[in-house]
Amino acid sequence: MPINAEYRGPGDLPHLIPVFPLPGALLLPRGQMPLNIFEPRYLAMVDDALRDGHRLIGMIQPDVSHSPDEAKPVLFRVGCVGRITQLAEAGDGRYILELTGIARFKVVEEVAVLTQYRQCKVDYFPYIDDFTARKGEEAVDREALLEVLTDFLKANNLKVDWEGVESAPNEALVNALAMMSPYGPPEKQAMLEAPDLKTRAEILIAVTEMDLAKKRTSGDTGLQ
Repeated sequence: MPINAEYRGPGDLPHLIPVFPLPGALLLPRGQMPLNIFEPRYLAMVDDALRDGHRLIGMIQPDVSHSPDEAKPVLFRVGCVGRITQLAEAGDGRYILELTGIARFKVVEEVAVLTQYRQCKVDYFPYIDDFTARKGEEAVDREALLEVLTDFLKANNLKVDWEGVESAPNEALVNALAMMSPYGPPEKQAMLEAPDLKTRAEILIAVTEMDLAKKRTSGDTGLQ
């Protein structure tokens, strides 16, 4: 994980952070998420994160189904804070950046601010295990995960770097597959809020198996 800062616990992170609401986006600890930033409010958010020196952005999904105001949707209560570990200017006003996940958080409250982007007070303590790399990965059923991955690839006529998959530790494998999975916000949120890596893998396996069963029933073998 290309990162220059060390975060050993909740005390190493600010409890007021900018948040980027993005449906279907899943960032997990030590996972890497590419982002294409072009809206003025989020360009300002990146500038402020760099100026403040913490380089942190909280990724969180909007809860669209419970949002009466489309302009300012309700947020889910759990997100993941990431550090800007790569940034490039596109030359047309956009930022191309990569976030590396640090730890999940629970939203304590959204704060009234003057910035165009939203900010929240957050609590990292419910997810204190996130600060320990590879925590609980020995409990993951790797064989079941690889089996369902194989079935998914065959059903969708996709290929993967099996050498890379086989050499990846369980944490990196589960989190990468969860982040790249083609499922909707509810499924992504369930994987985000999983209490441990074993449960996250089980959710990913179950969701994929249901998706494959549905495709077999409908005769659809392509990505939705």
